[in-house]
Amino acid sequence: MIRWLALGCLALGLTPAASWAQDEPYQVSETEITDQKAVFATVQSVDVTMARARLSGTIGELRIDEGDRVEAGEVIAVVVDNQIAPQIGSLNAQLAAVTAQLEQARADLARDQRLYDRGLVAEARLEAARTQVEVFENQVASARQQRAVTVQRSREGDVLAPATGVVLSVPVTAGSVVMPGEQIAEIATDLYVLRLSLPERHARFVREGDPVQLEGGALTEDGLAATGTIRQVYPRIEAGRVTADAVVEGLGDFFVGERVRVLINTDARRGIVIPAGLIETRYGLDYVSVLDDAGHTRDVVVQRGGLQAGPEGEPRVEILSGLQTGDLLVQP
Repeated sequence: MIRWLALGCLALGLTPAASWAQDEPYQVSETEITDQKAVFATVQSVDVTMARARLSGTIGELRIDEGDRVEAGEVIAVVVDNQIAPQIGSLNAQLAAVTAQLEQARADLARDQRLYDRGLVAEARLEAARTQVEVFENQVASARQQRAVTVQRSREGDVLAPATGVVLSVPVTAGSVVMPGEQIAEIATDLYVLRLSLPERHARFVREGDPVQLEGGALTEDGLAATGTIRQVYPRIEAGRVTADAVVEGLGDFFVGERVRVLINTDARRGIVIPAGLIETRYGLDYVSVLDDAGHTRDVVVQRGGLQAGPEGEPRVEILSGLQTGDLLVQP
């Protein structure tokens, strides 16, 4: 219990009173108390990216499943377009035909050059042969570019992982027909947070850097820290609730969407907190011994509030009524 209260004191941001020795009177004073609210948060990835198909066709190979880890740039599926292979074959044939025509035009140009040097043909015929060679050279270059574009389209059948992370869902199967831009897989990146949804009345109390405390014994095992901090508060309120993200070490081992119960700071106020050992319960009522100016003690009925933690983790209790600042308390 004391260890839990010590953690609670740190998470609450409580301003502890000075250490108190039990053989000395305790002077009542006000301190700042931070109220907390228990809410459920879900484990979420900061970024969820989609791996999408870049061309239409049939999924010929699917290399991933839900829960698999992938690296950025890894091929996770192959989309096959059966029309691309015939197109490449046709372009290869066209390139071969134009290349043959270019070779013939170069041979004609060489022959006309020899005849022109001997004065047997006019210069116009030589210029026409040169022009024909340039035309076929440009046609060859165009055919090669068209073939390169089609080959590149065939390579775009490889579906690449856009980021490193864990595969959350794969809505397609091998043999499925897909269109360009269709989702192949949903991938959660490695940065996980606790996403909190709070009533809008708490929006003005939640700030970046505020502490959060996790509850639940099973959820704080396997390397998951007991406390965390608010990383981001989203500026939009939807359906009367504000959303905030908290960073907690060790969330990577949990399922995305898993619920965790946490305590968050909601408001700060002034109040009276005294050591639990100064309270005596008799017949269902809580009493404290107040020392007056004459040195006499009298029993005063107090209303007990919630448990708090002292400067060294010792249990302390909030007093709602019955005491005022400056009262001196002694051990009952």
